[in-house]
Amino acid sequence: MSDDAVLTRKKKSRLVTAPVPAPSSLLFNGPDWNFETLSRIFDAVREIGEGELGLDTYRTQIEVITSEQMLDAYSSVGMPLFYKHWSFGKDFARNQMMYNKGYQGLAYEIVINSDPCICYIMEENSATMQTLVLAHAAMGHNHFFKNNYVFRQWTDASGIADYLSFAKAYIAKCEERYGLEAVERLIDAAHALQSHGVHRYPGKRSMDLATEERREKERRAHGEALFNDLWRTVPQAKDRKPATKKKIDEERRKAILKLPEENILYFLEKTAPRLQGWQREILRIIRLIAQYFYPQRQTKMMNEGCATWTHHRIMTRLHEKGQISDGSYLEFLHAHTSVVMQPEFDDRRYSGINPYALGFAMMQDIERISLTPTDEDRSWFPDIAGNGDAYGTLKNVWANFRDESIISQYLSPHLIRKMGLFHIVDDHAEDEMEVAAIHDERGYREVRRALARKYDVARSDPDIQVVDVDLAGDRRLELRHNVMEGVTLEEKDTDRVLQHLADLWGYEVRLVEADDETVYAEHKCEPIRPFA
Repeated sequence: MSDDAVLTRKKKSRLVTAPVPAPSSLLFNGPDWNFETLSRIFDAVREIGEGELGLDTYRTQIEVITSEQMLDAYSSVGMPLFYKHWSFGKDFARNQMMYNKGYQGLAYEIVINSDPCICYIMEENSATMQTLVLAHAAMGHNHFFKNNYVFRQWTDASGIADYLSFAKAYIAKCEERYGLEAVERLIDAAHALQSHGVHRYPGKRSMDLATEERREKERRAHGEALFNDLWRTVPQAKDRKPATKKKIDEERRKAILKLPEENILYFLEKTAPRLQGWQREILRIIRLIAQYFYPQRQTKMMNEGCATWTHHRIMTRLHEKGQISDGSYLEFLHAHTSVVMQPEFDDRRYSGINPYALGFAMMQDIERISLTPTDEDRSWFPDIAGNGDAYGTLKNVWANFRDESIISQYLSPHLIRKMGLFHIVDDHAEDEMEVAAIHDERGYREVRRALARKYDVARSDPDIQVVDVDLAGDRRLELRHNVMEGVTLEEKDTDRVLQHLADLWGYEVRLVEADDETVYAEHKCEPIRPFA
C-alpha cells in the first residue's frame, strides 16, 4: 500500500473529516440486498481485483444458498455433486446440532476450485458481508486456484464438475446392481485409506478427469492388462513346495509392480487379486477425488493469506472510492479482525497458529518489504527488498510457492518479532522443555525452519509404502512405514486401517515400522471379509 493510500484510509476513518459519499455512488444502502445489488457489487469488486490488482481468475458462478444448504455443503466437503455415503449424513447431523445450539457458526462462503469457479454465499449475509466474501472468494481464492503451480499440476478445474456427476451416477448404478451394503463397505475401506491414495510428486500420471471418465468403459471392456499378466504367472497352491518352488526374480517382480509404491489405493486398484472391475473403478474414483483435494492441504495458509489480503485491499479501495459507507467499512473491519485474530498461547481459544493470521501477516510483510524495506530486510531478502512492485511480487509468490516453502524463504525477522514466535523443543523423554531458538540471527533461521517443517504435509503424513508382494508364496502384501524422528503410528488406528487393507487385498498384510537403524514395530493382519 502506498503512503498516500495509508493516509487516505486513516483520514476517512475519522468521522469528523471523512467526506460523505453521494448516495448515487454507494453500491448499497443498509444491510439489505437483492440480485441486482449483488451483480453491481460483483462488477465493482472485479473492477478492482482484475483492473487494479491484475488478478487472473476463472469465470465466476455465484450460488446463493440457505444455512441448511451450507450445512449440506459442509458434509460433502463443499462439492456441488457427490456420491452418497453414511458418513456425509453423520457430518450433516453433527454440524446441524452444533449450529442450532449455538456452539458453532457457519462459513460466510464456500468456494470450489472449478472452471467456472463456484462461490456459495449465504442468503443471511448482509450486503457488506456479500461484498467481503465476493472479494475473498471470487477474486482471492479464484486467482490462487488458477495460478498456483500445485493446483496447475494436480487438478483439472474444467473437468471436476463433470467427473463428480459421473462418479455419483456410477456409484448409484453399482448400488442398484450389487447392493447398498456391498458398495458402502467398499467405500468405508477406501475412505480409511484415502490419505494414502495420492501421488505426492508430479510425473506421468496426469489429473485429466475427462479422460478418466471416458476410459471407464475401456477399462471395463478390456480389463487390467497388468493385473492379468501378473497373476497368470503365479504358481497354483498345489504346485507350491517349500523346497522346490521357484522364486520370481525380485528385480523383475518389483519392476512389474512398480515398487515401492506410496499410493496404496492406486496399487490396490491395479493389482489386488480378488477385486472386480466395478470395485476397482470405485477405488479409482475415491483416489482421484482425494488427489484433487491434496493441493489444498499443501497451501491452506497461503491460499487464505492470498484471499484475506485481496479482500482487505478491495474493501479498502471500495471505501476510498466512496462505493461503501463508513458504517459498511466498520462492519467489514469487525469481521476481518475476527478472522485474522491470533489468540495467545495461554488463551482458552488457542488451537495453534491461525492460518488466516499468519497468511495475511506474511502477505502484508512481503508488501512492506517490496515498498519500504529496512536494512535488515535488504540483508535477508535482497531479491525483493525495495523492488517497488508489491503486486507483482505477491502474484509471483502466490504462483510459485506452497506453505512450507514460502515460510522457509519469506518469513522475516520483523514478523517473527511482531508475532512473538520462538522455538520450543518438547521432548517426552526429558523433564523440562528447551527454548531452542530466540530472537537473534541464528534463532530467526531456526524458527523459520521449525515452522516450515510444521507446514510440510510430507512430514505430517506418515510415509507408508508398498515394498513387496510374496507372489510365489502366500501372496502376503509387505508395507513399510519409514519412521521419522522416532514417531510411530497409533496402534489402535493402525490395526483398524490394516483390516480394511487386508480385506481389499484378500490376503495377509504385514506392516513394518522402521528407520535406517531401528525396527520399532511390526503389524500383521489377515482378511476377515475379503472383497470378491
